[in-house]
Amino acid sequence: MARRVSSSSELDPLPAYPRIELHDLHRIAEWQDEITWEPFGEGVEIHRLYGDGVAGATAALIRFITAGKVRLHEHAGFEHILVLTGSQSDQNGVTPAGSLVINPPGTRHSIVSESGCIVLAIYEKPVVFLPA
Repeated sequence: MARRVSSSSELDPLPAYPRIELHDLHRIAEWQDEITWEPFGEGVEIHRLYGDGVAGATAALIRFITAGKVRLHEHAGFEHILVLTGSQSDQNGVTPAGSLVINPPGTRHSIVSESGCIVLAIYEKPVVFLPA
């Protein structure tokens, strides 16, 4: 069993380092308008945490407006999706808030959200968008 560190005096003497911290993700619906969103698809917006979606790993918040859709794509690497609010659907069915989905390399799907949702998406490699 791991021992919990209760005081910073018990930590190794290293300087703090820059990192990304997201607080209250379970309440993102309350502060979603404080984020800068960019268009990402038909009724879908993105806020990149790191990466550009073109090369290397990427993490982003993705917001589906009612009836938003991400078109057919293939995963070159693993994709991790944590549904924070609402629900989304793909060829495997409906994924509600609180669910974690891990799509392996080589899988293909499109995604829709009839009622809207916000997800945390972490991609090992960029996705490849396919013709409809």
